[in-house]
Amino acid sequence: MPRYVMRQKWLAIGDDAWIEDDNGERVFRVDGKALRMRKTLKLEDSEGNEVCKIQERRLRIRDTMEIEAPDGRRLGLIQKAMIAPLRERFEVEVPDAPELKVRGKILDHEYGIKQDGEKIAEVSKRWFRMRDTYGIDIAPGQDEVLILAIAVALDAMEHDEPG
Repeated sequence: MPRYVMRQKWLAIGDDAWIEDDNGERVFRVDGKALRMRKTLKLEDSEGNEVCKIQERRLRIRDTMEIEAPDGRRLGLIQKAMIAPLRERFEVEVPDAPELKVRGKILDHEYGIKQDGEKIAEVSKRWFRMRDTYGIDIAPGQDEVLILAIAVALDAMEHDEPG
């Protein structure tokens, strides 16, 4: 199961961040500079090619972010569940595929992503000693870019500061 490593602090700074593989190699870059103005993030491969764009969708009742391929195709639409008592819940609409369900403590980076009741990814801080680091484990055969984009989007949605 591939594991990726993400540092939490990037969002607060509004700067770029790298997603590393479990060997410490930088594999994806999150362009956080655009977050300051437009609530748009870009995920790029290690060569700087855009692999997807994550944008906030306004004028909706629920918090929503859209993940788009470089050609503009929708890869996923993330929506916060209307009622989420103790644990946070998000739904991710994926074109031509069953919906993804995100359940757990998003703010604490302890949650799972399921499709058709099967866990396809897990996000956790408990694998690391460093406080500001969390891992993203993705089941084989899954769309790694989509899963990583969901994790980045949830980070942005849950750490959204008014102003």
